[in-house]
Amino acid sequence: MNLKLNRDKLKILFWDTNGFCLYYRRLEKGHFMWPKPEKQGAIHITKQQLSWLLSGLSLDPPNARYPLNGLEV
Repeated sequence: MNLKLNRDKLKILFWDTNGFCLYYRRLEKGHFMWPKPEKQGAIHITKQQLSWLLSGLSLDPPNARYPLNGLEV
């Protein structure tokens, strides 16, 4: 069986207080760049990473700046 994955469509289903909401996004060009899942098959992403994903960007862009925590001056 030859299964072709286009990865150009994304569906998000979430609960919103009194019912489910469905968010559907389709890219005209390119595809969503998913990270590799953990051992359990789960993928955990931040709000910023979700924004990047919905824009068609990689979740780990090479020039991303991450906050520095616990540093003293």
